[in-house]
Amino acid sequence: MALNKKIINREISWLSFNERVLQEAIDPNVPLVERFRFLGIFSNNLDEFFKVRVATIKRMIDVEDSTGLKNKERPKKILNSIQQKVIHLQKKFEQTYQDLIAELAEQDVHIIREDNLNEEQSIYVRNFFQDEVLSVITPVMLHNVKEFPHLRDKSIYLAIKLTSSDKEIDPEYAIIEIPSEEIGRFVVLPSAGTKHYIILLDNVIRFCLDDIFGIFQYDQFEAYTIKVTRDAELDIDNDLTKSFLEIIDASVTDRKSGQPVRFVYDSSMPVDLLDYLKDKMGLDEEDNLIPGGRYHNFKDYMNFPNLGGQDMFYSPTPPLSHPLIQPHKSILEVIRNKDVLLHFPYQKFDHYINLLREAAIDPDVKSVSITLYRVARNSRVINALISAAMNGKKVTVIIELQARFDEKSNIYWARMLEESGARVLFGLPGLKVHSKLCLITRREGKKIAKFATVGTGNFHEGTAAVYGDLTLMSHDPRITTEVEKVFNFFEATYKTFKYKHLLVSPLYMRNRFYNLIDTEIKNAKAGKKAYILLKINSLVDKDIIKKLYQANAAGVKIKAIIRGMCSLTAGVPGLSENIEVISIVDKFLEHGRIFVFCNGGDEKYYISSADWMPRNLDHRIEVACPIYDKGIQQEIRDILEIQLRDNVKARIINEPQDNRYRIPSGTRKVQSQVELYKYYQKK
Repeated sequence: MALNKKIINREISWLSFNERVLQEAIDPNVPLVERFRFLGIFSNNLDEFFKVRVATIKRMIDVEDSTGLKNKERPKKILNSIQQKVIHLQKKFEQTYQDLIAELAEQDVHIIREDNLNEEQSIYVRNFFQDEVLSVITPVMLHNVKEFPHLRDKSIYLAIKLTSSDKEIDPEYAIIEIPSEEIGRFVVLPSAGTKHYIILLDNVIRFCLDDIFGIFQYDQFEAYTIKVTRDAELDIDNDLTKSFLEIIDASVTDRKSGQPVRFVYDSSMPVDLLDYLKDKMGLDEEDNLIPGGRYHNFKDYMNFPNLGGQDMFYSPTPPLSHPLIQPHKSILEVIRNKDVLLHFPYQKFDHYINLLREAAIDPDVKSVSITLYRVARNSRVINALISAAMNGKKVTVIIELQARFDEKSNIYWARMLEESGARVLFGLPGLKVHSKLCLITRREGKKIAKFATVGTGNFHEGTAAVYGDLTLMSHDPRITTEVEKVFNFFEATYKTFKYKHLLVSPLYMRNRFYNLIDTEIKNAKAGKKAYILLKINSLVDKDIIKKLYQANAAGVKIKAIIRGMCSLTAGVPGLSENIEVISIVDKFLEHGRIFVFCNGGDEKYYISSADWMPRNLDHRIEVACPIYDKGIQQEIRDILEIQLRDNVKARIINEPQDNRYRIPSGTRKVQSQVELYKYYQKK
């Protein structure tokens, strides 16, 4: 069987992942307000998909290719498949939204439209509009402007048709940006007894259109929501007179005017208004014109207000303390005696913050080096690093300026760190720094002791509350010495290093993974036990997939937990019958990367910042770290076994991409995230 024939297109696979997110909004076992929030996550995911992946495909189509049209046909075919799938998901989304509104009403929480307001509510909305909204909106009369206004990527707009009962007065069109960032999307109206009411800001504006356009002779107003998604790729200026920070800063500013890659509109919009908008914006069918419902920008529903009881939320799972880390005790001392694995969000990210704070004020700590890809808006990680610099430590921060959608934030923090006295480096040309590393050096007598942390996720207290990630804290010289080599590489990029323990991309990681898989193939052929356990976000690298198919043919048993894209086709006789893939989508975002290889009975364990994608293996600086501590190896094995038993939130990833839930084989239901929390409570 041709291996290429069984590699699923990554874009279609990603849409299948986002459908799993939508399944959470549909699932009646998920608390009601959380289901609205999953609608928001689905919508936000789709926005980023169009900004990045669809934009890339459109660029491929637009590029002039000397070999002719033939090479362009496949991107067009993919784009058509995407549009069909998105329209299907959009219909499913709209139905889910209507169902949730009805369920919310059963709980005495009502989302009402502008045409359902009673007299008291009408007065409240009029006053709210006059006091809070009118001064921040800017209506644009479209027949009055020479150029159609630039529509911002993250905003939604009301496209308005104004008509008069006097047939002598010609219709007019207008545009109003909905100021949800300034005011918020949801306006809570006065309650009536046990009944609670919410109106969307869109509908507040709709209700008051006569206040906005009262100076004209129009007496009929129709308003339809529209939204534009733009290409998010940075066009990097190669001006050598500018610093890299200045170049990225300018590129982020230019991104705001990127080419449209999707136009979503209310499907009930009259044809004349839609045609007018398409003509003025220069849109055609290749620009992904997506008919939708009355409302867009459902990402706002990630912050949907809860006016009902606690049963509309997930049960609280406050992060737990690590059993080895005690208040008012040195964390460096704990790490000196034993490696520590932190598992967020089940355990406290504060432990990591406190490690940095301890390093900042410990008089014997000489230096702190760290890689940063994304940080929180009010980052306590950054505050601890600034504190370290102000306390005279040598602080080196490798900050990635091209972390998509976080460029502005990272530029801001880079400048703050520089002002505090930290040394800030911006990685390497053409290579994003995606590894999650920290190195602390401390003088102990006549020696320098090294302490390292290696993680699977960002040093970000916000995402650590909802992303499932692992961070190893170690004093093991096999790890700390090689983490130091990585930081030395950042300082002297012309110098290469050899790594015996760490798997470092782009130079060594791919081949080391090949060797680990080849060992399993060799052992399977020799009749020995051979298996691979994987937990990653995405598997789309074709060469790795082919290698896994070869392992399957040799009899290697492979079990994988892959949250997002998976281009491998599992469970196909003669190709992948020994490969099982599941995806878990639940309360927390599964983000950790774990690799376990049987290795003839002497198991090898790794955690990593890297997925199995070409960008991670070939175009980024990533690190996979071995786990040598036997207790931590057992903990990782426990994590994987709990998740592989999931029969509540696990979907089977297969060739049809139909996201079937795994059916419980016994009577006991296993929801792995619930079980993991219990696991850490016992520890």
